[in-house]
Amino acid sequence: MDAIGIERGADEPRLLELPRPEPAPEEALVRTLRVGVDGTDHEVIAGNHGGPPDGEDHLVLGHEAVGVVEDPGGTDLGAGDVVVPTVRRPPADGPNEYFERGEADMAPPEATLERGIDGAHGFMSEYFASPEEYLVAVPPELASLGFLVEPVSISEKALELAAAARSSFDWRPETVLVLGNGALGLLTVAMLVDDADVYCLGRRDRPDPTIDIIERLGATYVDSRETPVSAVPEVHEPADLVYEATGHARHAFESIEALAPGGVAALLGVPDPWTFEVDGGRLHEELVLENKALVGSVNSGVRHFEAAVDRLRELPGWFPESFVTEVAPYRSFEPAFRSGPTSIKSAVEFARYEER
Repeated sequence: MDAIGIERGADEPRLLELPRPEPAPEEALVRTLRVGVDGTDHEVIAGNHGGPPDGEDHLVLGHEAVGVVEDPGGTDLGAGDVVVPTVRRPPADGPNEYFERGEADMAPPEATLERGIDGAHGFMSEYFASPEEYLVAVPPELASLGFLVEPVSISEKALELAAAARSSFDWRPETVLVLGNGALGLLTVAMLVDDADVYCLGRRDRPDPTIDIIERLGATYVDSRETPVSAVPEVHEPADLVYEATGHARHAFESIEALAPGGVAALLGVPDPWTFEVDGGRLHEELVLENKALVGSVNSGVRHFEAAVDRLRELPGWFPESFVTEVAPYRSFEPAFRSGPTSIKSAVEFARYEER
């Protein structure tokens, strides 16, 4: 079968010819429909994150996937079921306490493998195999958009953790500041804009398609070159919730200043090492005296995937068409990995969905 992967030492993906996977007794064989491309894929390709399975010279890319069950094997799935795979899998020495508790998304990096990212092949191939417990059902009408379930699930988990951090009082966020107008930031704006006043901070000049989407959703675009994070409360409003999706290390600390009393910031970006000065005493004081909180979040679990499926149904009908800017056939996949001024979200297509 054909697959798209990155070889050790290479700096760009290429089409690979690999054996079709042989499912284990309790695994299903899934025919891939579409696989999304995100910033993590580019980090892996650049050699800055993750890598191939032990003893192998390549890594099949892709962790945002949707497919159709080709052979249910020993599972309770049916042929033709549309499914989305979760990302994390047990390490080589077998399941640990995180997997046994169904909390793989809370495992530290050394306690898990991540398909398409670190130590396990991904889903950017014509077929993949997976145990049923790591496959989440998607209604047929969402088959073409199922590759968005994984990124939406990332936000579902972050929002769950933020709410849990505020569970000791009646916390109903009325103002939200989303840091970053990339794909994840835009998805989160779309998720939250019906229930709160949402501001989305970025660094783009008009005309720009991401700004168009932000404003069409009913949110407010904030240019960080004019209004940095710490100044947002003065120009706009303090935020009950800050959602950070930039990986800019300063934003973790500037978020504290942007929060209203009792607010919480959810941090999702992974920064490069960077040493800089902050007034730690003042920020510590704000956290304590104003009951503020910071939470970190990475990956997501099955319940977050299930919530993401429901969330996709609720997005405006026009949104996916504006948000997904490139769907490339797998034999000429390269455009899906290129960024440009009009690029937002891209995917590689392996097959079209045909209802059985």
